[in-house]
Amino acid sequence: MRSHRLKLAVLLCLGLAATTCASAEQAGVAQRFHVDLAVPGTEVASGRLLVFAEPAKDAEAGSKNGKVEQVDLDPLAPDKVNVAAREVNRLVAGQGIDIDADQQAYPAAFSQLPAGDYYVQAVLDTNHSYNYSARGEGDLVSEVVKLHLPATGLPPLKLATQLPAIDAWSMINPALRDLVPEARKHTQDIDFVSPALTAFWGRPIHMRARVVLPPGYDAKGSATYPVVYYTHGFGGGMNRFAGVATNLWQAMSKGQMPPMIWVLLDESLPTGTHEFVDSVNNGPWGKALTEELIPQLESSFRMDAKASGRFLNGHSSGGWATLWLQTRYPKMFGGTWSTSPDPSDFHDFTGVDLYAPHANVYRKPDGTAYPLIRDNGKVIATYEQYAKLERVFGSYGGQMASFEWVFSPRGVDGRPLPLFDRDTGDVDASVVAYWGEHYDIARRLQAQWPQLKPDLDGKIHVYVGGADTFYLDGPAHRLKAVLDGLHARSDIRFLPGKTHFDLYVVGTDRNGLLKQIAWDMYAVARPQSTLKQAAAP
Repeated sequence: MRSHRLKLAVLLCLGLAATTCASAEQAGVAQRFHVDLAVPGTEVASGRLLVFAEPAKDAEAGSKNGKVEQVDLDPLAPDKVNVAAREVNRLVAGQGIDIDADQQAYPAAFSQLPAGDYYVQAVLDTNHSYNYSARGEGDLVSEVVKLHLPATGLPPLKLATQLPAIDAWSMINPALRDLVPEARKHTQDIDFVSPALTAFWGRPIHMRARVVLPPGYDAKGSATYPVVYYTHGFGGGMNRFAGVATNLWQAMSKGQMPPMIWVLLDESLPTGTHEFVDSVNNGPWGKALTEELIPQLESSFRMDAKASGRFLNGHSSGGWATLWLQTRYPKMFGGTWSTSPDPSDFHDFTGVDLYAPHANVYRKPDGTAYPLIRDNGKVIATYEQYAKLERVFGSYGGQMASFEWVFSPRGVDGRPLPLFDRDTGDVDASVVAYWGEHYDIARRLQAQWPQLKPDLDGKIHVYVGGADTFYLDGPAHRLKAVLDGLHARSDIRFLPGKTHFDLYVVGTDRNGLLKQIAWDMYAVARPQSTLKQAAAP
């Protein structure tokens, strides 16, 4: 879903003996692949070595014209493709390295695969980013080979191609490409070195953003504009902002959205998303945003520079981040419109009550599995499946590890303490206690509402689908119950039938909800304005 597609030729075991390409069944025999480095000009490499295998009939059914050009994970069908992994500190061209596809593998050891034909591909994840954004720039890949597995005497896999960088502006929806030149004229990229984060890490830490300016913006004029601070969900980053920026520019230029400055904030890290939290693991990202980056932006652009003109919007992990920022810094922002936020009440962490005695994220008290992903009412992945797949891809960068880097206390090894045991699913109550004390938004609101109310009442807006793909409607219902119990003014809406991925669609407009949100924000910043939304074409 987040991988870059690269066209590769399919090898059909040409030149291999029949005993290698179509051997007798070898179930139970350890499956070892020899992987060599064959990228011209590259003599040594390192990273996370991954070998993927997909049943031939499934791969061919999902390919164009039956030609399989890539074997990769489908995040919405985690058991469809087998993957094995090994950490590689030094891979030397001409020497290669062996990977035992039984030691670290998901969903099963390769020796336990049903006998049959498979398409196989090796990938060296050179920057350990597969858990976050799948394969991409700099990764080394082999050609796709069709093999009979399990087998002995497997042919070597050669990492022969290095994936190139891709211009994000060239990857946006073809329907928007004619607008790109004009949209780019109205965007500016920000690269700000944070003093607070630099002090925490002992090296320069950059905060990156893309600023989208409205039509008629004049840097030397007297007019100022309300500002929306937008951030992405898990898997996002600067390379995903081109389409967002173009959509915003188009909507503002057509009068379908009011004239505002949009600041698209990159919250991605090698560890996942930092969510603008002051964390003992990731550093003081909330402080850096509110005390450093925002003042810097307000000194550089014609922004309102007051709470009634600063707004927040984000989806999924970005929805949680913006909900956190609004509740943590209520004097700073004039309102958040958070969509499908990650769990804001840890009594329902995608279905799991983390506070329950002997909590387990894999199994309910009755022994049944906790679901994590659903589609049209059907469970398509469990919590355990994703946790164990994430572990194969590496020790950080995945969604579950990302939560720990944001929320957990630091262990003696300098890494965040795990919330739960990856083998059993058992939850560590001491880690939950730390999570709850520091980052449970609903708990914080309930405990501190008298102090927060003067600056926060009426500023919380949440939208979530009634059929959210990741069950995020559950914690949103709990948040609403807490706010209603406090008699707080809030706007939490559950859109019937909507999922995590179609929440913003209104009729035929894929960004209809965002346009409504923008006008609601503008009404707060410019209550006397007579501007009206232009009709959609």
